[in-house]
Parts: sequence; structure tokens; C-alpha cells
Amino acid sequence: MARFFRHMISENVQVFWAALQRGEFITDAAEAVGTYRKQGARWVIASGGVRPRRGRNLQGRYLSFAEREEIALARAAGESMRSIAARLRRAPSTISRELGRNAEPPGRYRATSAHAAAWERAARPKPAKLATNLALRGKVEQYLQKKYSPEQISGWLRVEFPDDPEMWVSTETIYQSLYVQSRGALRRELTRCLRTGRALRHPGRQPGQRKNRIPAMVNISERPAEATDRAVPGHWEGDLIIGKRNLTAIGTLVERSSGYTMLVHLPDGYKPEQVAPAIAAKIQPCPRWCADH
Repeated sequence: MARFFRHMISENVQVFWAALQRGEFITDAAEAVGTYRKQGARWVIASGGVRPRRGRNLQGRYLSFAEREEIALARAAGESMRSIAARLRRAPSTISRELGRNAEPPGRYRATSAHAAAWERAARPKPAKLATNLALRGKVEQYLQKKYSPEQISGWLRVEFPDDPEMWVSTETIYQSLYVQSRGALRRELTRCLRTGRALRHPGRQPGQRKNRIPAMVNISERPAEATDRAVPGHWEGDLIIGKRNLTAIGTLVERSSGYTMLVHLPDGYKPEQVAPAIAAKIQPCPRWCADH
């Protein structure tokens, strides 16, 4: 049986990637699908920074992982296939085929193994052009070593071989062959020959699409001169100490003149709307000279 991995749950992974392409931070995109930043980073690294195609436009006839969990629980409780189908609004034949195809050899049905089996069966990878055409791959590698960009390579190949479409390749094919492991016809170390030199592909964004973590944020460079030189007491500097897997955090408040430090308990989270009231409550008991500044 195929082994189950979290990246096989397309209904989560694709929502995560859609959030990244809207300009969200990895932490926020991961939180939107009920996971944590490290897991989101693993998804990005595994795909080379390229959004996976599989599951991007799921059709209604495909069973989701959540539906397979429902089927597994119902079968364990002895529920009939027609009853399961009615609750999931599926045809009884769909449930019957699912149990026949993806159950484990003894006849036991588990959501994880069934989803992994369906994932493997659905994979019909078309051989990459750069993997089958060795002459073309050699030309592309030669141009990459000369520091040509994929856009330039694609253009030069059409000029050099105007009557041989088999020696043409698109810019996107070159990028995917470099960054996507499953299409890795080109050596991964050739990414160093790209002008960016990035080991991961970064999604392109329109100017201003990247969101600030704090709405209407004031840059630290705009703080008053008396706060910068620490001459006047009463100016406080806040920061966060983030725990393992970004699950917990503690706020810190440091008075810039004296170095006096206070810790802020953040039991509800560390988003701006959660940190601001916690800091306000913490600073209330301060002496009058604190409040005046």
C-alpha cells in the first residue's frame, strides 16, 4: 500500500497555495487550513516553490479526504453503503467502488491508506520534454551555465532551430524542470546559474500585493528623536518571543531609557488584535511618568 502524507490532501494544500498567491504570509496561509508554519514551509520546499497542479480544480466526482474519513467511521460502525451514500450525497455505486478499490487486503477500510492509494492511482505523469530529449536538455544546460535566463533560452532555441519544434521549450518548462522534484530533468544545482540563485521559486506578486502583518503599521524609523537617543524616560519598545511551531508567544516591553523589562502574557494568541489589549492592560499600573509619554 502507498504511504499517506499530508500533502496528498489537495483540498488543504491548494487553499494554502491560493493564500500564498494572494500575498499572505506562510504562517497565515498555514493557519487558514488548520496547520502550522513549519508544515507549510515543508509543502513549499517539497514542490520547489511551485504550486502543484494536482487538485487545483477538483471536480465534484472525486472523493475528498474528509469524505473518506466519514466512510471509514461509518463502515466501522456497521453502516450500510446506501446510508453512507445518502449522508454524503453520493451515489451508492461511488461508495461501492471506493470500498472495492481502496480497501486494504483483509477488507478493512482506512481513510489514510485509501486516500494514498487513490492518489497514487490518479498520477499519470507525462514525461518531461527535457527528460526525453537529451539534445534539447544539453542545449538548455549549456545556456544556463552561460547565465542565460530561461526567457532568453526559450527565445534563442527558436532562433537557432526555427524549423525543429522538438528543440523548442517554454520558459515554464525550464523553471519546473529545475524546481519541481517530480519533473527534475535538469540538475537542481543549475538553479545557482539563474540570476536570482534561489533554491526555491518565489511566486510573483503585483506591487503592493504583499500584506503587512499589522494594519496601518508605522515604521520604526518614524519614531521621535528623544525615543531614539534614549534621553527621555517613558518610551517603550515591544517585541514577541515565539515558541516552538509558532504555537505560543510571550510579549516583551522594554523601557528604552532604563532597560526596565516587563513580560506580557498572551494566552489567546499573538495577532495584532490580541497583542494590543494585552499590552494596554499590562502598562496600566506603570508610574505616572510612563503614562505621560
